[in-house]
Amino acid sequence: MKGTLIEKFQRFGGAMYTPVVLFTFPGMIVGLCAIFRNASIMGGLAADGTMWSQIWYMIYEGAQMVFRQMPLLFAMALPIGLAKKQVGRCVFEAIAVYLTFNYFLSAILTNWGVNFGIDFANMTTDDTGITLIASIKTLDTGIAGSLIVGAIVVWLHNRYYEFKLPEWLGVFKGAAFIYVLGFFAMIPLALAFAIIWPQIQIGFENMQTFFMSSGVVGVFCYTTLSRLLIPVGLHHFIYMPFNYGDAVVAGGLKAYWSTHVIEFSQYQGNLADIFPEGRFLTLGYAKVFGSPGIAAAFYFTAPKEKRPQVLALMLPVTLTAVIAGITEPIEFTFLFVAPLLFVVHSILAGALAAVECLFGVVNGSAGNLIEFALMNWIPLWSTQSTMWIKQIVIGLVFTGIWFVVFYFLITKLNLKTPGREDAEIRLYSKAEYRERQAALAAEGAGGAGGVADAAAGGDENGLKAVEFLMMLGGAENIVDVTNCATRLRVTVKDGSKVCPADDFKAAGAYGLVVNGNAIQVIVGMDVSIVRERFENLL
Repeated sequence: MKGTLIEKFQRFGGAMYTPVVLFTFPGMIVGLCAIFRNASIMGGLAADGTMWSQIWYMIYEGAQMVFRQMPLLFAMALPIGLAKKQVGRCVFEAIAVYLTFNYFLSAILTNWGVNFGIDFANMTTDDTGITLIASIKTLDTGIAGSLIVGAIVVWLHNRYYEFKLPEWLGVFKGAAFIYVLGFFAMIPLALAFAIIWPQIQIGFENMQTFFMSSGVVGVFCYTTLSRLLIPVGLHHFIYMPFNYGDAVVAGGLKAYWSTHVIEFSQYQGNLADIFPEGRFLTLGYAKVFGSPGIAAAFYFTAPKEKRPQVLALMLPVTLTAVIAGITEPIEFTFLFVAPLLFVVHSILAGALAAVECLFGVVNGSAGNLIEFALMNWIPLWSTQSTMWIKQIVIGLVFTGIWFVVFYFLITKLNLKTPGREDAEIRLYSKAEYRERQAALAAEGAGGAGGVADAAAGGDENGLKAVEFLMMLGGAENIVDVTNCATRLRVTVKDGSKVCPADDFKAAGAYGLVVNGNAIQVIVGMDVSIVRERFENLL
């Protein structure tokens, strides 16, 4: 039961990453718009009414799409990640049912809103708790409403999409049948939301008050836990309600920052006074400042003759963490060989965020160096340079702390970090890969050996997919497969057939996470291509 629950959580977390990957680019565009529409930077060129200002306003409005339509995007995300068949049709069903849900909810509140404590007819979208979803005035249920509706649609789709109806009802087969079921399911759901959600919104307000009053301790716990849950893929459940839900501010911190960044760039006082919630946008600190300290510790604790190899290994994964904010590649180089280091890493991440908070540093949408620059430093430097200098200085001090602590623990405990393993650090050639493939097939590791060459076709990602499939027990052992930004998430029938993590690393993976029959292969940014090759093999 526990394993099944973890499997579902992991698949859900992977599905949630589908819309999140869209946020970085428009976030950068919003940052650029904040620069080019700021009169203190651009002078009279950025004055209201100029062609320059109007053009950048147009671009700014386009970039706001993902932040203003997040519920709709998340409603589409679940089918992409969780539908077991006809994914495109399931997405279509989810959109139709979600919009139907909002029409039902709007009608219920229009007719009987006063019975639920909502004067819906006289409220506008400027009022807290009311919003527009695809031009429908409705209750602001955030991503919670869209995820619940999406989950219902996915369940109906997976269970009833191929349900056989009599021939005379053939017009209602497939997607039409799912919409019919969803249509009637949305009536009680909309009524339940009309009754319950206003009370939940009050609860959100109380929760916001609690987190705001918890101060530095709350920031420390929030950041530490967000990192500790990465190995099991459940960290989404910590930061997503803050960044994209209503846990702290309506609409989420990401959207709130992007829609107020111009206002913040013109504020002359301490930004923490008008945006104290920004202390929860702290997850990027460890990525930007912690990763170099970790990499340096690995380099200087490795034997001198192996340092060039360690540098070649650590440089790209460190740059990936610092510049792009993707930390799995560097974290999974030591997570399994030295789990103590990962615990310490998580605690240091929390400590860095807490100290930054203690010194009054807040920021927005800072998950990597690019976002630091475009959405924080550049647009707000003219008014908040003192705060940014404090942020950088504290971060660099912690880079040194990461290095010292990791160096001490690695040498004191003789941890087998990169360069210190008994095995040689090297990349595997295609010939060596084929030798390993033949050996695994001979050992009965899977059923894909006979078609490996044809399926892979010499493509690097195809070769990875072939060997991953073999090491997961073959096609007959696979229940389903999804992916998030960096991980191939697979549910297998028999977890005992899965090969050790070292075999996956030799095939090009960064690591392996096993929770019963829920398997995560850490692939990197090519994971979507590997998944496609993997599914072709299946």
